[in-house]
Amino acid sequence: MAKYIASKQIKPSKANDVMDFVGIGDAVWNFISSVYKSNWDALHTDNKSNTLRRKIAAKFTPKTQTAPKKPAKETPKSTLASIEKIPPPIPAKSQKEINVISKYFKNKQMEITNPGNSKLYAQASKQSTSISDIIKIKNMFLSIGAKKIDQINKIVKGSPKPKHQINMTTKGPSYKQVIFPMSSDNRDRFMKNSAIHIANLNRNLNNVKSEVSVNVIYPDPAGITIVTNKISQASNLTIIEKYVKNSENIDSSQVDTPHPPQSKSYLKIIGIPYFPNGNLQDCLNASDVKTIIKQNHIFNNVTLTSKPRVIKVSPKSDMAIVWIDIWDAQSSAKAKSLINRCFNVRSFIATIRGANTNPGVPQCKNCWRWGHLTFSCKIQGSKCVKCNSPHKSENHCKFGWCCKANEKLNPPRLETKKGEPCPHSFKCLNCQGEHQADSVQYSLWKHCFNREWQQKKYVEICKNRIKSIRSTGSAELHQ
Repeated sequence: MAKYIASKQIKPSKANDVMDFVGIGDAVWNFISSVYKSNWDALHTDNKSNTLRRKIAAKFTPKTQTAPKKPAKETPKSTLASIEKIPPPIPAKSQKEINVISKYFKNKQMEITNPGNSKLYAQASKQSTSISDIIKIKNMFLSIGAKKIDQINKIVKGSPKPKHQINMTTKGPSYKQVIFPMSSDNRDRFMKNSAIHIANLNRNLNNVKSEVSVNVIYPDPAGITIVTNKISQASNLTIIEKYVKNSENIDSSQVDTPHPPQSKSYLKIIGIPYFPNGNLQDCLNASDVKTIIKQNHIFNNVTLTSKPRVIKVSPKSDMAIVWIDIWDAQSSAKAKSLINRCFNVRSFIATIRGANTNPGVPQCKNCWRWGHLTFSCKIQGSKCVKCNSPHKSENHCKFGWCCKANEKLNPPRLETKKGEPCPHSFKCLNCQGEHQADSVQYSLWKHCFNREWQQKKYVEICKNRIKSIRSTGSAELHQ
């Protein structure tokens, strides 16, 4: 308290700000509370028969005086505030008394300007074991409020962990794109003359005096994606859609309406039977899930981004879990409207739940290694998934050494005929197994959502490679 008064430099000869005296009141109150909490008032003074509490009470007990005559009314003169007037100590031993008395030392100005910080110091001590902890924090940090003191006390004592929230929506790419869902045949035909299509689309957009122009067209698993310099409006989308559907060798019935890129929301359906028809040989597949979704009205205006994924709950269970990905806004409005809704699948009742965005461990389509995306690959060019040579996998029969004739070998190797697949077998680039690196039967593919398992597997692969290198090196030395 003395330090606080010394720092404020309060002088009785000058009028001071009210805020200074509020701080003095807080300091006095903390001092009184500590005195009563530690039972200092029961200590004896210089006179053994007199305690400290009796001495303080006798000093501040007002003396009875005879009633004086009523003087004439005079205008009250303004007096300067002085620190010599000390308020009498207020006994406050119980928690209720502390809460009642502490309101007299509350900062009213802070309560008006910042109502969220109007928590009392005594209220902040409810979660602590004693008020002495709050007093210690207040003495260490004189300028902070009661809300901050409560936060510090929670950190010291430990607060409960926040509830885990499901992150079910991912942020979509730039809106300077137009996505055309179409069949794979239409996609391949359209991409053969992509440069001509870009020139024709820009000509049609310039005729309408549009500021939008097409930069790139690249294939997508669901169709094609047209990248533009600006965000396409509805009028621009109609021009692009009309041109794509009227292009040569394009089946317009297999081309859906274009749409700008959106965010993805991940959902799962539980309580759906794995054998919907009762036949053990007829399992639930992606096409069955699509028909179920089309028949239910709750999925109106909902577009799937990919095929539904059906997984059995357990090896001996007859129920399934279906994961679906839908196009949604970043606010996940469509996903929130579907969560916890139920619908009928024959005699079963299925429920929609939210699912976490777990993209898993990616596999690069450029070098066919795991752990990074294709666009972040540091290898120049691309590698073949079969022979690990510096060419694309589509051109393996043209550039692959195994498909070229070599008469010097014994027996001689024949050339692979055009249009026929490569008859040779290769080992995996990652684990040296008897399969290709992009095989679905690959163990890393099956555990692509389990990062811990993949890390352990990679450690084993690296150890096996080191052993093989050491064994071959030692064999060469012995020879």
